[in-house]
Amino acid sequence: MLHKDKTEQESIRIKRRHFLQLSTAGLIGAGLIGLSPFTTVEAKPVNTTSRIVILGAGAAGISLANRLTRETKGASITIIDDRERHLYQPGLTLVATGIWRTAAMLDQNSRYIPKDVNWVKSVVQSVDPDRNQVLLVGGELIHYDYLLIATGLELNFSAIEGMRADLIGRHGIGCVYDTPESAEGTWKAIDEFAHSGGVGIFTRPPGAIKCAGAPLKIAMLTEHLLRQRKMRERADFFYTAPGTGIFSQPDVDTFLKVNFPERGIDIHWNQQLVSIEPERQRATFSTEQGIVHKDYDFIHVVPPMQAVQPIRESNLSWQTGPFSGWLEVDRHTLQHKRYANVFGAGDCVGTPIGKTAASVKAQVPVVVHNLLRVINDETPDAHYNGYTSCPLITERGQAMLVEFDYDLNMVPSFGFIDPLKEQWVPWIMKDKMLRGAYNAMLRGRV
Repeated sequence: MLHKDKTEQESIRIKRRHFLQLSTAGLIGAGLIGLSPFTTVEAKPVNTTSRIVILGAGAAGISLANRLTRETKGASITIIDDRERHLYQPGLTLVATGIWRTAAMLDQNSRYIPKDVNWVKSVVQSVDPDRNQVLLVGGELIHYDYLLIATGLELNFSAIEGMRADLIGRHGIGCVYDTPESAEGTWKAIDEFAHSGGVGIFTRPPGAIKCAGAPLKIAMLTEHLLRQRKMRERADFFYTAPGTGIFSQPDVDTFLKVNFPERGIDIHWNQQLVSIEPERQRATFSTEQGIVHKDYDFIHVVPPMQAVQPIRESNLSWQTGPFSGWLEVDRHTLQHKRYANVFGAGDCVGTPIGKTAASVKAQVPVVVHNLLRVINDETPDAHYNGYTSCPLITERGQAMLVEFDYDLNMVPSFGFIDPLKEQWVPWIMKDKMLRGAYNAMLRGRV
């Protein structure tokens, strides 16, 4: 037994040393943000006088702008977004659970938008793809030859009766999405719950949401916090799932269906939050048995999500089917299926999976390459395989690095990391390293 212990300890030391060597080389950070299936950079800039308009200055929009600035010569590139503050959204979970301070996820778009790009600080009112024009609030029209849509998504709090964003942080209500201020309010509510105990409810809506692992992380980190504070026996945990699964990747879903009950997190299947009464701290759910009311001391509300109105209500969205309302694109080329001069990247696209920063990293090179092919009257030939990544935090200091594709097959970037095992390495990646790789992605460098 002693020999085995020494062998295991030596193995751990070797893995740590190997990890630190990779960290120093910068390979871990680049891998975590996503080793996309297509990341080549054009050999030389494409000469063009095309007017290229990018909608959205989030992770996808800024990354597109930087790559196109380097990979074109003579193009007129415009990015439209009135937001000057840039949010590192993967940090919301860490702020909402008291691990990070808010300042760690705040930045300015001016630090990343190229100087040669025309930044129009306005809001899009509508898009007319038949006339190749964008109407801004205030009446200004912007014409384009090629349109890249990276508008992200919006939270539909109004779909839950009684719920508003300004309730986050009050009446035991939390929400990891939205803004850093909401994340701060969520931490306040979680902190109070971890001191007093009671009933904690963790929700997940039907339909596509950004970072589908976030509601799970909040549940697991909160449960671990109560254990750390010796308050676990004074709290009941409930996770409400809108269907019969917790996670889209089957192996991870199986893991969680075992892990949650082992931790005393009671899973309620086929339940959807439909209303909330903040003053009474009571939530109402639609279930297969009918309407169910539940009192809570803390509730993590995840609202339904949708594409922003100018996309959702335009001819650019899927008109029918499972992605109705989201941007209609070919899931592999990311080119619009009806408008050949339109491409999409990021949370706005109507694809089976892929609303994560890692997906953006994989999508943007595909969009840029295929756009340049179209500009040169060639057929798009780069394919996005649905790559997405989720550092699934199970407790402070432990996480699972889950990476998979459209076929829900695991596509691990690092052979020494078991995607179905809780380990310290993915935790270090998430807590200490991902931000740097994200910034490199914004600049179009990875």
